Amino acid sequence: MEHRLVQAIEEAFGWSGAEAVGTGFARGHLDDELASRLLTPNRLLDIVMRRSLERPQCRIVGKGEEVHPGVYYTQNVSSVGQGISLVDMRAVQTLLSEGATLILDQVNAFDPILEVACRALQWWSHERVEVNAYLTTNDAEGFPLHWDEHDVLVVQLAGEKKWEVRGPSYPKPMYRDAEPDAVPSEDVIWTGRLKAGDVMHIPRGHWHRASRTGSGSGTSLHATFGITRRTGVNWLTWLANWSHSYETFRHDLDRTGADFGALEDAAARLMKEQPPAKFLEAHAQEALPPRHVPFLEIFGALESVVCISQFRPQIQDNGDTVEVVAAGKRLLFAVEALPSLRLLLSGRPVHLEQVQSLVGAEVGEVASILVEEGLCAMLTPELAAGCAGLVPDASS
Repeated sequence: MEHRLVQAIEEAFGWSGAEAVGTGFARGHLDDELASRLLTPNRLLDIVMRRSLERPQCRIVGKGEEVHPGVYYTQNVSSVGQGISLVDMRAVQTLLSEGATLILDQVNAFDPILEVACRALQWWSHERVEVNAYLTTNDAEGFPLHWDEHDVLVVQLAGEKKWEVRGPSYPKPMYRDAEPDAVPSEDVIWTGRLKAGDVMHIPRGHWHRASRTGSGSGTSLHATFGITRRTGVNWLTWLANWSHSYETFRHDLDRTGADFGALEDAAARLMKEQPPAKFLEAHAQEALPPRHVPFLEIFGALESVVCISQFRPQIQDNGDTVEVVAAGKRLLFAVEALPSLRLLLSGRPVHLEQVQSLVGAEVGEVASILVEEGLCAMLTPELAAGCAGLVPDASS
């Protein structure tokens, strides 16, 4: 999927693809207009105001520690006694005026612009991507030195913030590790300020902290796109699930060790039959599509669509037929549908009437099938706004 954010990240870091993710610290600059297009402080606050949220998805940190949710959460009770958890915006105003950090996790679940941006980063990186937003005001402290179990792309969206980035204490730590990684590294890689439009890549395990302490009056808004890459541990977990289909592994363990050799041989065969490459392929193919607005013919004809699969669909031309694999589905089409499939599954918004002259009149029928199967979705005004100016239109 072509997306301005992906192109801008590659240009900022001098990357030619996602292979460099996780390999080393990097810093660069996007254009300021792109940063403000992704998210603004007021739009973040509007998202928080209009949704029923719970801690820890939405939380506030003030004076170096988390504020008790009872301070800024309230229950809106209807006339029939139904309660909805809402963020008390007056309390938020007070906390932010004093200096605090408001954090909203998985903003891509609520905002179409960031939903589309995360999908583009997933197609690019072949990994799951989620985005969290951090709005900090005045002299608020940030989190203490810590590391994340995923690679992070930090985009400074508004204002500025001080950062310190250190190397890892040991290579590639994980959330559930054999040894807890609790001692910060002394290897300081970079300290400085991120300003609107700046972007930074922090590999998994690198210690870091951000703060506005000593910055005086002002604000900072940054987004962290977390890229969770598959590891050897994930592959072994996947193999454990496959082991159920082998009778040898379903037998009780003999404490005398008589069957250990057969188990070890079976494990070696399983590893060869289900190698890491097959695991990575299955990870992408089996990812189910995200939530989307259902298409109902009673509301009108299907006019525009966009591909919403978590990862780029695989399109295989078999001569007489075309096979499409994505979103846990394997679909077979006549070869005549190939031009339509390539356009509809490109990640670009497709206005069906406009592209008929390019790919043929059957594009509408093919689009209906892809929508029914969950690979594409109706292009709602919200999805269209999430793509506008960021993802090229198919007719272009």
